[in-house]
Amino acid sequence: MSERTEFEFHTSSACVYNNSDPRCVEVATNVPGRVAVRSSVTGRTVEFTAVEWAEFLAGAKLGEFDLSA
Repeated sequence: MSERTEFEFHTSSACVYNNSDPRCVEVATNVPGRVAVRSSVTGRTVEFTAVEWAEFLAGAKLGEFDLSA
């Protein structure tokens, strides 16, 4: 049986967490080749490869996901 590394989640410093509205996104990058993102409200986790995550971040920095009003 192989040992599975657990994700170590961190919340962005930009997240304002308070007890009346505890919605934050948490990201774990401690497992080589994998990135996990979870909701602080539901605990649901989505996993990405390191390449997928890098491509997502690049697109976000270029405004690819900006919503128009």
